Amino acid sequence: MNKITVWTKQNENVLKEIEKTGRYIAKKEYILKDLDEHAHLVLEVYDWLVKNTPNTTQKPYDAEYPIWVSLAREATMLPSVGTVLLELKVDPALITMVNINKWGAMLNYSYIPSDEQDAKNHRQLLKAYGVSSDTKAYMSQFYPQIKRRIIDSWHRLFDDSITLGSDEKYGNIWEVRKEWITQIIR
Repeated sequence: MNKITVWTKQNENVLKEIEKTGRYIAKKEYILKDLDEHAHLVLEVYDWLVKNTPNTTQKPYDAEYPIWVSLAREATMLPSVGTVLLELKVDPALITMVNINKWGAMLNYSYIPSDEQDAKNHRQLLKAYGVSSDTKAYMSQFYPQIKRRIIDSWHRLFDDSITLGSDEKYGNIWEVRKEWITQIIR
């Protein structure tokens, strides 16, 4: 099996965990600590990702959330104080590819249209309800049908025939194993 090289920026405590236990998995408590008061804003979308990602059968029993990896080193966030950049050699079958523009739309609680006509129809729906944005419809208790429509559209995250902006992709893996690390950049 041919492995590919990917990169992930992590808190330096992740490296300590890997050195201690031989692996790292993302847990809710780490995300809550890392994102602080903003955690509740993204956890709903991450919970959707965990439930709907195609490779859930590969998810270790103790992993709660996926770990992001970049397919190109230059696409990885630069190391900063308290972080490390891990270069990994991973079996590509362990990586779920994610279009970064569609993921960004989801983090903004936005609808992922199937095509331009679908996007136009969705904008008309919002206008008909007097709602200025997907985010307002999603966050409001007054538009449950629009919120459901938005969430239903997120399944297009894994449909490569549907594009939203560029086709740039990142990946998700469920764990980082010590033996996968080929370089540590501080």
